[in-house]
Amino acid sequence: MLLPSSEFGEELRKRRLGAGLSLTALSAVVHYSKAQLSKVERGIKAPSRDLARLCDAALHAGGALIALAAPPVTDVPKEPAPYEANEEEWVMRLSPDGSSEFTPVGRRQVVSAGAASLMSWRTGGRRVSPTGGVGMLDASRSLFTHYRRLGQNVEPGFLLPGLIAQTHTLRELSEHVDSRTRQELLALGSRYAEYVGWLVQETGDEQAALWWTQRAVDLAAAGGDRALAGYALVRRALVTLYQDDAEQTVALARRAQSGTLPPRIRGLAAQREAQGHALAGDGDACMRALDRARTLLGRQEGEGEAPVIGSMHLPDSVGMITGWCLFDLGQMRKAAEELDRQLALVSPDAVRTQVRYGIRRALAYASHGEIDHACALAATLLDGVVAVRSATVTIDLRRLSRVLARHRGHAAVRQLGPRLAVLSRLPVS
Repeated sequence: MLLPSSEFGEELRKRRLGAGLSLTALSAVVHYSKAQLSKVERGIKAPSRDLARLCDAALHAGGALIALAAPPVTDVPKEPAPYEANEEEWVMRLSPDGSSEFTPVGRRQVVSAGAASLMSWRTGGRRVSPTGGVGMLDASRSLFTHYRRLGQNVEPGFLLPGLIAQTHTLRELSEHVDSRTRQELLALGSRYAEYVGWLVQETGDEQAALWWTQRAVDLAAAGGDRALAGYALVRRALVTLYQDDAEQTVALARRAQSGTLPPRIRGLAAQREAQGHALAGDGDACMRALDRARTLLGRQEGEGEAPVIGSMHLPDSVGMITGWCLFDLGQMRKAAEELDRQLALVSPDAVRTQVRYGIRRALAYASHGEIDHACALAATLLDGVVAVRSATVTIDLRRLSRVLARHRGHAAVRQLGPRLAVLSRLPVS
């Protein structure tokens, strides 16, 4: 929670008067009450980050007001140390009540603990036939596509056990095949591990998400592909983005734009950099990064049969991120209109994507003062919110709930409010 700031209040008042606006006029632009703005200007009440962004945009402050309201800088998430495959065992417990646990442990710990289950097995030491290795590779590629589609419609807890087991299978099988098939198995295993990391982040466990991203990097490197380490920086930057840490988001994203990396990874990194600049209120730098992202993603090289890195459900990822960034820049109407255009391109079956960006669209409309329309949009998404259980979506859901709480007089808010409040507090998987 931000603390009251006389510095922010003084700067807000100076810029408001410089623009020739009364408190009443500014209130009408940003859709916050005159009384609340007065308390913020006098340093009695802390400005929310959303209020700071709206005021910054309305007064053309170029990020100055956003910077004054910025939260303390967080520690940049540290990447877990790389591991050697023969030094680590994976232990998973599946319970009848639906709960599951996954724990990586050192091999010495496993040996010292002894047999602890009723059933155990191991593969033989002989090589797998070329047909068997290729068959597993083809089947696992097809299965991965199905898992990613399922991930759009169900909560992560249902998918993680199978995905983790499949990652383990690919890792272990790679030790018993010829060198070419081994590289392909490890490359596919790295994509599985990267996707596990994303789903784990959707459960709200950021550190475990980064652990899985590092496992993905290790598997890819073992197969001769060191480029995925660049994408790991993009994933770490997503964690700092949701921590509202603009500085670290930009720094991590820039590190992932080395000229030696594939265009797709650099393009995704440029998108993340743009989101960091938007968070800081720097519109010019944001738009330059988005232009760079569009150029890079437009000339990305083919990756053969390897699954695509990043989202496969955004027909125009740069356009969607543009809408996201416009919101953080305080340009709510433009953000809502861009998100309207982009969401029309997304398949209705991609529920997680529809919910993730749809809630932000509703938030943009609500922040622009179009309360009834925002409520109508949000109401159509709440069943999807329950189905996918996303920690990242819940962050915007809570923000939407706070914005709508300022408009309790609207019948649509009174109708939507109770369910929205419950879903904003629901734990994820």
